[in-house]
Amino acid sequence: MVLKVIILAAGKGTRMRSNLPKVLQPLAQKPLLQHVIDTAQSLHCDEIITVIGHGAEQVKSQITGRHLLFTLQEEQLGTGHAVMQANSHYSESDTVLILYGDVPLTATSTLKRLLDSIDAQHPLSLLTVTLEEPTGYGRIVRDSKNAVQAIVEQKDANEQVLAITEVNTGIMAVKGSQLKKWLSTLDNRNAQAEYYLTDIISMAVSEGFSIQTTQPDNEIEVLGVNDKLQLQRLERQYQYECAKQLMQQGATVVDAQRLDVRGSVTIEPDVTLDVNVVLEGMVSLGANVTVGAHCILKNVQVAQNTHIHPFSHLEDCIVGQDCSIGPYARLRPGTELGNEAKVGNFVEIKKSKIGVGSKVSHLSYIGDTVMGNDVNIGAGTITCNYDGVNKYQTMIGDGVFIGSDTQLVAPVEIDSGATIGAGSTITKHAPANELTLSRSKQVTIKGWQKPTK
Repeated sequence: MVLKVIILAAGKGTRMRSNLPKVLQPLAQKPLLQHVIDTAQSLHCDEIITVIGHGAEQVKSQITGRHLLFTLQEEQLGTGHAVMQANSHYSESDTVLILYGDVPLTATSTLKRLLDSIDAQHPLSLLTVTLEEPTGYGRIVRDSKNAVQAIVEQKDANEQVLAITEVNTGIMAVKGSQLKKWLSTLDNRNAQAEYYLTDIISMAVSEGFSIQTTQPDNEIEVLGVNDKLQLQRLERQYQYECAKQLMQQGATVVDAQRLDVRGSVTIEPDVTLDVNVVLEGMVSLGANVTVGAHCILKNVQVAQNTHIHPFSHLEDCIVGQDCSIGPYARLRPGTELGNEAKVGNFVEIKKSKIGVGSKVSHLSYIGDTVMGNDVNIGAGTITCNYDGVNKYQTMIGDGVFIGSDTQLVAPVEIDSGATIGAGSTITKHAPANELTLSRSKQVTIKGWQKPTK
């Protein structure tokens, strides 16, 4: 089967009250449309035709994907008219799946079931859902034998039709030959004066075809977004589903309503996630890892038994097992912590390797550094890695002790076993197993007057 996916993404989204096109509004920090594109790609489709209109250049610049092309709907004259803009991109022998750029969370498994129901005798299959509150949706009208007869839009429905709770999600799979034929006969004689894609249902019925229907496992899969309130509600539902999946895999989530997953998370048993933790990008957490309240982890690998204390921020880094980080620590991109390393409060580390058992306990900046094992870095230590133009590296051997309030001016090397006296500014090589320090002579200025206001 050759599968072509058409995604309708041309609407302005006036109710968003935003300069950003509706399909670029973020859900879990990813545009709504990108969610749909990613799902389409999981179906291994041959082409994704995205129908764009409002903010077309913005959409094209921010959305990525394989086998992706865009086609422009200059005037928004309804869903049927939108699909017509993609007519030249699929053939009669193709199967066409129609998705919506503002319905971001449809499961791949649901769409596979929808596609599996298509055959020569059933050229059209609908994704429907039964809602307690169906207001705003087109209703699925069935006959006495429960066969689908038509979809009636809200504004065209009478009281009897409005009482129906099974509704159209807009998502459908259609044989290309039939879709081309039915689109060519659409008209706009309705309350909105638009070309409704849903009118092809009654056309299929009139030709004697039986309409197949599929329902999603979870209502969240078919929820669309029209305003910021709906966007926020969908965000919280999505985040709860993410938290539930983590708990099912063995995580302890202290409060599922206060966890944000904005990427892909893999865990081993007995991970604990405290309140207001944010997990972004690709995050991997080993067994017994604890992430304290208000931490942000982005593209991070953390090995087992590591404790990340509250208010710490880790990005693009690798953390070994049995480490202690924070509180209020920042690990910037390129940081690697060996096993049993300690990074304490108000410590920032950037593009550095910290050896096994080494400690940077508090109030320090370590940048562009290769640090050996069992190093002790005193409070207030700074690796001065930047001369205003270039970055330079600091090399620290095993078992080094760096006294408090020390500046290591790179490029510089501290050999294994060296001790650096507190308050030193080190600009030259410090030899192994020796005490190196640099201090000016202490002076008292007699008669000095303290400034007054």
